[in-house]
Amino acid sequence: MIELTKEYIENLRHIIEAKDDVQAKKLLEELYPADIAELYKDLSLQEAIYLYLLMDGDKAADVLMELDEEDRHKLLKELPNELIAKRFVDNMDTDDAVDLMRELDEDTQEEILSHIEDVEQAGDIVDLLKYDEDTAGGLMGTEMIVVNENWSMPKCIDEMRKQAEDMDEIYYVYVVDDDDRLRGVLPLKKLITNPSVSKIKHVMKKDPIAVHDSDSIEEVAETIEKYDLVALPVVDSIGRLVGRISVDDVMDEVREQHERDYQLASGISQDVETSDNVFTQTAARLPWLLIGMIGGLSNSVILGGFETGIATNPKMALFIPLIGGTGGNVGIQSSAIVVQGLANNTLKEGNIFTQILKESIVSIINASIISLVVFVYNFFMLGDRVITTAVSLSLFAVVMFASIFGTIVPLLLDKMKIDPALATGPFITISNDIIGMLIYMLILSAMT
Repeated sequence: MIELTKEYIENLRHIIEAKDDVQAKKLLEELYPADIAELYKDLSLQEAIYLYLLMDGDKAADVLMELDEEDRHKLLKELPNELIAKRFVDNMDTDDAVDLMRELDEDTQEEILSHIEDVEQAGDIVDLLKYDEDTAGGLMGTEMIVVNENWSMPKCIDEMRKQAEDMDEIYYVYVVDDDDRLRGVLPLKKLITNPSVSKIKHVMKKDPIAVHDSDSIEEVAETIEKYDLVALPVVDSIGRLVGRISVDDVMDEVREQHERDYQLASGISQDVETSDNVFTQTAARLPWLLIGMIGGLSNSVILGGFETGIATNPKMALFIPLIGGTGGNVGIQSSAIVVQGLANNTLKEGNIFTQILKESIVSIINASIISLVVFVYNFFMLGDRVITTAVSLSLFAVVMFASIFGTIVPLLLDKMKIDPALATGPFITISNDIIGMLIYMLILSAMT
């Protein structure tokens, strides 16, 4: 693997400046597509275009899909649609081509499709664009080896050779009937050990694991993980084989989903990258900061209502950060466990009540220990029995509330078709902070 040092990049820029096509091609041949995409950030747009035009179609297409979406947009805007069609889309698997087309407006899509030489591929792309991008149909590709269950082994091998000519990777050989319904998978071992079998259906592995084109990406990922598959066939509502999904496609989608969830849990309202401009990052981060500010102002209003009590006994104010911080931490812990269970499908409708009950028991134990530790500390260090008791009771109540609240909120959000990851971020923290402060003030007021 070649290290992309400053010296290497400077040498490449000198080669580009000199328009030394031979030397530039030689350097590109030594690099993987991911490495070339990494170079993009250190080159000007025109330098990058120069390199793209030197690469063969397959490599250029791979490099394009390795770029960040924003960088890809900048590059494509500088290239004519006919070149995009013939140099990139023509050399992509249909699933990658569809991912690329989804990033473009409808007029550009139509123009690019009109320039694709392979009419069958263009038709496949049009069909795949009709699927929701968050479903198996929107993720699948159509490149696969398909044989008929009634073929003899010699015919099967001959057809496989023909189909494999245009494929980069072969994962499985799928068997269909005369109506294109998926019937089985042909293990490659059978091709070697049973070369003279009369029909494929006698040696195929029946009832293969498959997903429907309307299944969610989460369901696809769970199936691939559960059965340790490298690819998964996709069927339509009547069982016809319509495509396949490879594990690398699923992992890319899962990684992107995790990144979105992490940002959402951090209070970032839209998907952003470190390379995004100042205005994009500000727009993504400011909304939750404003909501947090409103939460802080709400706390100020609550404290203002108890101003007399705080003025009478200033020691009350010492424990405000403790109450708010503990409630927020407990709520995030509880919601994180539920969100994880919803994400990996281990938390289903049948065991939701069990999870709430379990969380209640855990919260009772945690609340008891925390409040007892604080009670003992304040009893010896503070010397004020009223505040000591009030703080401990408040902590117990806040921990109990935050645990249950943190468990129920993501469940409700999931029912409302809202990403439950929202519950592991500022939403829970701000809510628990406000309710926790109100609980603390009310208990103190009742005891003083």
